[in-house]
Amino acid sequence: MATTGKNKNKNKNVHVFESEEALSVSLAKYAADLSENFAKQKGSFTVVLTGGSLIKSLRQLVEAPYIDSIDWSKWHVFWADERVVPKNHPDSNYLLAYDAFLSKVPIPSGNVYAINDALSAEAAADDYETCIKHLVHNGIISVSEATGFPKFDLMLLGMGPDGHVASLFPGHPLVQEKKKWITFIKESPKPPPERITFTFPVINSSANIALVVAGAGKAHPVHVTLGNGEDSHVLPVQMVLPEGELTWLLDKDAASKL
Repeated sequence: MATTGKNKNKNKNVHVFESEEALSVSLAKYAADLSENFAKQKGSFTVVLTGGSLIKSLRQLVEAPYIDSIDWSKWHVFWADERVVPKNHPDSNYLLAYDAFLSKVPIPSGNVYAINDALSAEAAADDYETCIKHLVHNGIISVSEATGFPKFDLMLLGMGPDGHVASLFPGHPLVQEKKKWITFIKESPKPPPERITFTFPVINSSANIALVVAGAGKAHPVHVTLGNGEDSHVLPVQMVLPEGELTWLLDKDAASKL
């Protein structure tokens, strides 16, 4: 593993790996270490997933030693964004995570918080925010003392080739949302059009964020964010600035322009 160290931001760590396979191995250890720390510290570990290639990169967690050493009963799993489709639909982030990860680890089913896919996008966003407020009230999810927004223990984010994170797209008004925890989009520039998404105040209140990025198609936004590249927009990924730790896990193709 090559480590380029702290970069531009005192809370930012950048790690570059020779392959996506090596990235996946390191991601498993990173998540397992945080799981152990938070389970001991607060009795729960709140993990936020997205879709896309991130889920594939979690595959080492379902192998030894992690499958047996992690206390999965402490995990509580959420989605930073979700497509408003049935849970068995091929576009569902829940289905992707279930097939590749959740069905292979013994996280209690009651600790997996999917959106209510029977609702409209707007109602699903409101319902999901209500669910999270309930878990904040019960002490499962921490609260940021700095912002008052929910403070998830670990947010695992992928990134699109256009620099979008969650369902926050370049130039879209939702990137400027400051008050809502969760909102909805009906005209996503990438199909399917209807989605719910965490907002930047929630994303950036996280204790730990990992940006997991592999492939040469992602090299431009990585260059804009971590190198000296430029883009006509401020890219959403550039707005990921958590109060906690930000860790970039890149394969060498994604880092090829740095």
